[in-house]
Amino acid sequence: MNSPFAYPSRFIEQGKLRQHYLDVGAGEPVLMVHGNPTWSYYYRNVVDALSPRYRCIVPDHMGCGLSDKPSEEQYAFRLRDRINDLTALMKSLEITEPVTLVVHDWGGMIGLAWAMENNIPIKRLVILNTAGFPLPRRKTFPFRLWLGRNTSIGAWLIGRHNVFVRHAANIGVKRHPLPDDVREWYVKPYENRADRTAVLKFVQTIPLKPTDEGYDIVKAVGESMGRYDKTPMLICWGLKDFVFDRHFLKEWERRFPRAEVHRYPDCGHYILEDAAEDVIPLITRFLEKNP
Repeated sequence: MNSPFAYPSRFIEQGKLRQHYLDVGAGEPVLMVHGNPTWSYYYRNVVDALSPRYRCIVPDHMGCGLSDKPSEEQYAFRLRDRINDLTALMKSLEITEPVTLVVHDWGGMIGLAWAMENNIPIKRLVILNTAGFPLPRRKTFPFRLWLGRNTSIGAWLIGRHNVFVRHAANIGVKRHPLPDDVREWYVKPYENRADRTAVLKFVQTIPLKPTDEGYDIVKAVGESMGRYDKTPMLICWGLKDFVFDRHFLKEWERRFPRAEVHRYPDCGHYILEDAAEDVIPLITRFLEKNP
């Protein structure tokens, strides 16, 4: 697959697999962690805005974007594996200074777990429609996710027909429908059936209850979040996200009443696409005013 980026792609060997990442610019490190079914492409405009002054590090999770697309026999696709991959990448880059963490969707849990387990000093947090704690008490698990997580027909729709990726590219935006070329790049890494394993496993491995694998990590991250009560935090939230909705935002606000919060009633899950003209300047100013 070709790359949509003007800057070079980099790779790290994770066992017998190659993980793709971007490492663009110089200065304070800014780590951007994506979710499902996006990839590093989601952060392209943030990298363009920040890389003249900051070092932007943006990995593709294994099985996503430009990383290798292993089978279930080659890779376990657990939350634990995602955290281990990020740990290996950041250790290879030998970054010892505090990191600014930008997270979206699954990236919140993966990035925050990485920071917690490795005792990484976080200088700033940028929170974009994500979670760092278990499902809020009043939040009902969405039926469309339940279908993909728990049923064979859901798995068939995601794996055989790429429904999750294509559907997300449509409903993830509300204010600005994706231009054809942008939508194509979101879908392109997952065009082949064999390349959709990570997309499906991200859905199937959502930890919802204590007996689910990975729930211990989710619980530990949620319990450790108090360490960031004095960390500068920017929250930008699309309120028309059917998963990370007002219940998740309310929980972020309850835990971090001093956070700078910007709500977008007409925007969806892909907030960096729907409100790029608002959110990217906010991120830039947020980093500047919290040096």
